[in-house]
Amino acid sequence: MTTTEVSVYSLLMRRTTPPNARPTEFELELLRLLWTKGEATVRDLHEAVNESRELGYTTILKTMQIMTEKGLVEREESGKAHLYRATRSEQDTQRQFIGDIRERLFGGSVGQLVLQALSSESVNANELEQIKTLISKKEREQ
Repeated sequence: MTTTEVSVYSLLMRRTTPPNARPTEFELELLRLLWTKGEATVRDLHEAVNESRELGYTTILKTMQIMTEKGLVEREESGKAHLYRATRSEQDTQRQFIGDIRERLFGGSVGQLVLQALSSESVNANELEQIKTLISKKEREQ
């Protein structure tokens, strides 16, 4: 193979990840830890997860490798250890999930999503005040 053919082949064979890859429940658990810590090694994540349940180090390592391939985290080599950090913020990830739920369950209707969420769950005073503030802001924008 020529150099060009090798380059094209390696591009085709490289695992591509969609820009909107969805994390699994366990991946979300690890992302929550990363959002809290900022960055962490597999050992750090292993210790944190094992505070609530016992899970093998290699399970977390493999999951972090998969998350790197999916584009959910990025890895930086720091000596022998690799530091992982989330590639998207918690808020961006929440928006991605909400957008997906809005489209799939509510036909794209933000109003229906909000009405269902508010009618099915209790809201504390602080959350209610934040909701009112957001509604006022949206009314002024229109």
